[in-house]
Amino acid sequence: MANKYGIAIDYRRCIGCGSCSVSCKLENNLPNDVWYCTVNTVGGAGKDCPGGSYGANTIAYQPLRCQHCENPACVAVCPTGATAKDEETGIVTQDTETCIGCQSCVEACPYQAIGAGVRTYLEAEPEFLVGFPVGNSEAPAHVKNTVEKCNLCYQRISEGDLPACVEGCPTYAMTFGDLNDPESDISKLIAERESEQLLVDAGTGPCMYYLK
Repeated sequence: MANKYGIAIDYRRCIGCGSCSVSCKLENNLPNDVWYCTVNTVGGAGKDCPGGSYGANTIAYQPLRCQHCENPACVAVCPTGATAKDEETGIVTQDTETCIGCQSCVEACPYQAIGAGVRTYLEAEPEFLVGFPVGNSEAPAHVKNTVEKCNLCYQRISEGDLPACVEGCPTYAMTFGDLNDPESDISKLIAERESEQLLVDAGTGPCMYYLK
């Protein structure tokens, strides 16, 4: 059986610090204003706004990235195969060399509407804060007029390492693993805890779980 990699994010542990976003940015040498992972707040009417009432406020932080769906809408509409699903890992990949920048994947992705950081279209030559990339020197180059997104750190997990966002989380709020393996830590967590997936009615089968 092929692997089906995913991440479980623990609402109880996530403190909204953004370390996952920064770790991802460094690992992928992301240009200015490009993020593969962002952190939403849930519970209130706006960003960083709690819900509930005085004395009983509620707020949770929700890291958001490509959901690496079982039935990805983006793959179905890509005319060149630049957006593809890796059969061995279940990861949805994005190849800038074959991407023609049509943005069909952006329009098809149901998660694009609920937060930045799912897909980014590079309209101009990539720019960096200090004039050059300072993160991972082996990260793929960023190309004008192409779409980019999280690839679940395929380059890291193929070497046996954790995705950068998971490794960089100071509160251990993220658990990475094989959803097809009932003995994996992520499968056990999902079996033991109440969880939710985002926009399940879209029918894409997201592989990101949020533990309540």
